[in-house]
Amino acid sequence: MTVEKLLWCVLVLIGSSKALGQKDMSRKAFVFPKVSDDSYVSLKAQLKEPLKAFTVCFHIYTELALTRDYSIFSYATKKQFNDILIFWSFSRGYLLSVGGSEIFFKAPKVTMAPVHICTSWESITGIAELWVDGKPMVRKSLNKGYSVGTEASIVLGQDQDSFGGGFEANQALVGDLGDVNMWDFVLTPDEINMVYVGGTFSPNVLDWKALTYEAHGEVFVKPQLWP
Repeated sequence: MTVEKLLWCVLVLIGSSKALGQKDMSRKAFVFPKVSDDSYVSLKAQLKEPLKAFTVCFHIYTELALTRDYSIFSYATKKQFNDILIFWSFSRGYLLSVGGSEIFFKAPKVTMAPVHICTSWESITGIAELWVDGKPMVRKSLNKGYSVGTEASIVLGQDQDSFGGGFEANQALVGDLGDVNMWDFVLTPDEINMVYVGGTFSPNVLDWKALTYEAHGEVFVKPQLWP
């Protein structure tokens, strides 16, 4: 192998590690500054078994809640594009989809401030929960007995209408998104409140402090705007 080819291989490896290596995103946020159908963040998670339960938490800061729908968290498998979907509906509130079935949680008064969200689901009971700034909404039933697939395409800021794609500009997030963590079990109310006030509780599916991600289009990493 020539020196030139060896150098090229090293540069390719470095570029790949920068795109897909684990990064500590503490005190940082992804910024989606404008409407687009090609700006999103893809996440890498290690799942060996189908999910029988989960909790997803994050901070979000956007003006769109006052004007239109947008997608926050999309977990697609090849069998089911909406295996997990967390979505804001301007007319109906927060949508949670599991395995293609969906429910809506009526949101409290929308304010122009960063919001902390946690949502959870368990297969054995079908119980789904939504917490907004540490306050629980009424529990609901969703797709009891279902199992979420493992080989997933996880996307922030867009809704996948196909595996890893099918994005629409009118569903794109414009704003800041951070502190995205995911567990393969349902957090207790005390644990959710611990996360809400900034505590840590060892995420084992997606860990914001050791995040493997790739940003596409016009998405930037900036200091977070919430405490």
